Amino acid sequence: MQAESTAATTTSSDEETLQQNANVSDEQIINWIKSRRSIGNLNIPAPTQAQIKQAVTCAMTAPDHKKLQPWRFIVTQGNARHQLGKALLAAAEDKALEAGEILSDKERQKTYNMPLRAPVIITVVTKMQQHEKVPEFEQLLSAGAAVQNLILALKAQGFSTVWRTGLLANEPIVKAYFGVGADDYVTAFVYTGSSSCDFPQRDPLEVESVLRFEE
Repeated sequence: MQAESTAATTTSSDEETLQQNANVSDEQIINWIKSRRSIGNLNIPAPTQAQIKQAVTCAMTAPDHKKLQPWRFIVTQGNARHQLGKALLAAAEDKALEAGEILSDKERQKTYNMPLRAPVIITVVTKMQQHEKVPEFEQLLSAGAAVQNLILALKAQGFSTVWRTGLLANEPIVKAYFGVGADDYVTAFVYTGSSSCDFPQRDPLEVESVLRFEE
């Protein structure tokens, strides 16, 4: 009887959640999307593996011509962030050496600490496929759309994000760290976690300068 009671409670709860979701208006969804902001001050709690998988599932619904899935997702957390920091530092030192420069101790420390700005980093990289009907730029745009879906899905689960790349993202050492081929790209470091900061209000968006109707 107790098991039956628990099952009934769970079913009732699920039905209530579905009803609440059904009552969300189009305007509420649109306003929620427009409220998205990048937040750089991120701490724990961070999304769990299950929450990350949920977000990546949403990312995979991005427009994807011929269903090539030209993207991969790599989650960096815990001590692995220090390993990423070492890779970024090595890339920065290599880049400086090519320019005949030497990084200062301050610059070295700043670069090494970059991955420590959030408890979790989800790196989105491309996995380009050869296809006569799907040029590279379409696949790259698909990866960008996947990033946006990922960010919105994390937001829906209560987490803040910031999409970073930077000058080091596609340096050979960083690509090698993530196992990214020479013809592929690191498209995003999605830093995610929680933030106690108030979301800054966005200035009104004026569409007239970027929109044109043709009839």
